[in-house]
Amino acid sequence: MTVESTAARTSRRSAGSKAGTTGTKGTTRTPAKKAAAAKKPAAAKKAAEPQLVQLLTPEGKRVKNAEYDKYVAGVTPEELRGLYRDMVLTRRFDAEATSLQRQGELGLWASLLGQEAAQIGSGRALRDDDYVFPTYREHGVAWCRGVDPTNLLGMFRGVNNGGWDPNSNNFQLYTIVIGSQTLHATGYAMGVAKDGADSAVIAYFGDGASSQGDVAESFTFSAVYNAPVVFFCQNNQWAISEPTEKQSRVPIYQRAQGFGFPGVRVDGNDVLACLAVTRWALERARAGEGPTLVEAFTYRMGAHTTSDDPTRYRGDEERQAWEAKDPILRLRRFLETSNHADEGFFEELETESEALGKRVREAVRAMPDPDHFAIFENVYADGHALVDEERAQFAAYQASFADEGGN
Repeated sequence: MTVESTAARTSRRSAGSKAGTTGTKGTTRTPAKKAAAAKKPAAAKKAAEPQLVQLLTPEGKRVKNAEYDKYVAGVTPEELRGLYRDMVLTRRFDAEATSLQRQGELGLWASLLGQEAAQIGSGRALRDDDYVFPTYREHGVAWCRGVDPTNLLGMFRGVNNGGWDPNSNNFQLYTIVIGSQTLHATGYAMGVAKDGADSAVIAYFGDGASSQGDVAESFTFSAVYNAPVVFFCQNNQWAISEPTEKQSRVPIYQRAQGFGFPGVRVDGNDVLACLAVTRWALERARAGEGPTLVEAFTYRMGAHTTSDDPTRYRGDEERQAWEAKDPILRLRRFLETSNHADEGFFEELETESEALGKRVREAVRAMPDPDHFAIFENVYADGHALVDEERAQFAAYQASFADEGGN
């Protein structure tokens, strides 16, 4: 699957539509011009492609990178196994949550299937004193920050409004409003700079959110105030049912240029590359060099949420092409060929994975049903006649479901 910028595709479409138009100078190629174009050096064509940082190929082969190798040079075999464990357990938790939603235990769920490397790689690049502002799909980052997975599910079950203290893990509550967390992250980062701390802030968002005004405003403020923030965009190719080419005329990472700070595209299915690039960006932030935009080029293998049907807007062949680049399989191949993990490790991890699924399943089913009347509390400090009326109407509605016999 060839990666190319939307601008390049648009250019070709534009040229194609103009070909053969009479009276328009330069719109029709002569045979000589066509021959010259065909002889265009391969290096020049390659240079036009978006640059992609990759340290592990889909086949699990390690490739050298002069700029980013130093950021993972000290990674030990034990740490590599840890990254693999993180991705496997995160995927298992995510699969269990999807099943629980299908069984009616959760109201909704946003799966991260396929995005494990982007989240675990970037999450493990963080220091304890760094601060995270997530969207609603960063289950892998939450895992890295030590948030109990069952706390994530309470919100989707409707029994709490988040379930954890953000300051205990430096991991802010999930944000459903698209793109707003980038403004929160920028403001927090500006405060960090004023306090003289050397910690960094990271804000996660998706390719769809990159079209939001909040994100553009965040870029502006962070650049002008040199805020120590990393904008981590997980470009999973689809903003619900809209492809990335309808979000941007250029690769997303190139947008940073217009705001005056660097952007980089990393293979979002390569956990080593995501770890290296995020470490680099965080170090820039801590050193007072300002913001960075990281575009993790990945793929959402599942639905946008459990209310979505991706078969209505994308083909099976696209998913199959990305399944061949699976982030977990990629690292497993590297571990095996490098003799960094044996079959016993994978078997033990499978047992641990099943135990996690069981714990999550039992914890969710043990959660109490939410208080149906809590929505009417704390709307007004001193109460309100209209709210009282609505509460009474809702109480009557609930009572209408009771059996007349009291059963």
